[in-house]
Amino acid sequence: MARHPSALWRCPRCGHRFVTRNLWHSCGRYRVADHFAGKPKLLRTIFRRLVRVARGCGPVTVYAQKTRIVIQARVRFAGLVVRQRSLDAGLWLKRRVAHPRLQRVENLGRLGYGVHFRLTSPAEIDRQLAALVREAYDGAVGMARKAPNRRNTSNEK
Repeated sequence: MARHPSALWRCPRCGHRFVTRNLWHSCGRYRVADHFAGKPKLLRTIFRRLVRVARGCGPVTVYAQKTRIVIQARVRFAGLVVRQRSLDAGLWLKRRVAHPRLQRVENLGRLGYGVHFRLTSPAEIDRQLAALVREAYDGAVGMARKAPNRRNTSNEK
């Protein structure tokens, strides 16, 4: 029997949605546009291309946090930080990967890996990177369905 995912919990303060109640997050209301203020327009073009690729995978929500912009299906599977001349784009994957623009890998233990890419042109979001976005999307959607029933007892947000 297929298990249907439960409804996402919405933070009453910032309105962001999460798979579990009271999940830690940088609670606040921020604008995507603020991350691009004073930055080259090319960075916004790269961002739009990345979002277009993510939306090609299925329904996503894009929202700004204090220091980054996230892309979420049921869970946050991609994010980016706007730098002066590039985007530091990150994906949550279940396996290690190789890619010419791979800058950094975070080992997240049993949760997988955070892989980071420095993007300076929309053309750098090639087929291989688009396939990794799809993999991150599929993994995040799957992880949310299999998420352990753990509660965060902390009141921090």
